[in-house]
Amino acid sequence: MPSSRIFKLLFAQHPCFALLALICLLGSLAAQAADNVIRYYPSGSIYTYRWALLKLALDHMEKLDHRHYDLVPLNDKVTQWRAEQLLSTEKVDILAFAPNAQREKLLQPVRMDILKGIIGYRVFFVRKEDSARFARMNAQQFRADVRLGLNSQWADYPIMKNNGYDVMAAIGYESLFEMLAAGRFDAFPRGLNEVGSEMQEQLPRYPGLTLEKTKAIYYPFPVYFWVNKQNTPLARRVLQGLKLAERDGSFKALFLRHHAAAIQLLAANGWQTTQIANTELPPGNVKPDTSWWWKRR
Repeated sequence: MPSSRIFKLLFAQHPCFALLALICLLGSLAAQAADNVIRYYPSGSIYTYRWALLKLALDHMEKLDHRHYDLVPLNDKVTQWRAEQLLSTEKVDILAFAPNAQREKLLQPVRMDILKGIIGYRVFFVRKEDSARFARMNAQQFRADVRLGLNSQWADYPIMKNNGYDVMAAIGYESLFEMLAAGRFDAFPRGLNEVGSEMQEQLPRYPGLTLEKTKAIYYPFPVYFWVNKQNTPLARRVLQGLKLAERDGSFKALFLRHHAAAIQLLAANGWQTTQIANTELPPGNVKPDTSWWWKRR
């Protein structure tokens, strides 16, 4: 007898029991659907590649075991510290941040660098009227005389300070463009992979700002996916998927597709590059392989 007919007979004879069974069934389906959702942070245009790569890794695993996952962003604007707390309490499932000692104690890294170090190549937004002055400086003068602005919770804030740069602490992201335009500090360091979208989105709002054309800083800066300490199955799944994508070339193809403009920008500009130490990189983390995007002379 078809299950639908059985349910109709059951409902006719025992309506309360049938209703309870239906509620349990719907609850089970909802729980199953929730189990197939991965909530991620941060979201936004400068992070599109990170989550495209996660989807690529999960798609590779789906081909093996037919388990599908839907990626859902956490759209709340929270600090990195707050995002870590949300991950620890399972309010979000996966983050994409750089490693530091505190993060490694609190969370579980998927230890494969997803950005190949490109975010550690730092160029600067500056006010247009300062461009000529900065171009005349050498690297030592730039370090001594130029005040940088950074979010105090970002990993590059202590790195820059520990390497002798004058850094003004701030909160937020978009507010830093406003503060730079207002003359609160002299330069806003950004990852090479970030400036393309930021030139399109932020510079029209702040026409007095421009991308400085002569100075850059590089430090080894891996970025990992992070999961809850107890969520080892997800960590293993993501790592295996990344390895499969790296093996068949789809990881590199995705990286090059998303970063083509940044790579062209690097080739077109003769930035004087100062290499500094990443003082926040915990022992045991391998320095990024930059060969996909940086042809060092």
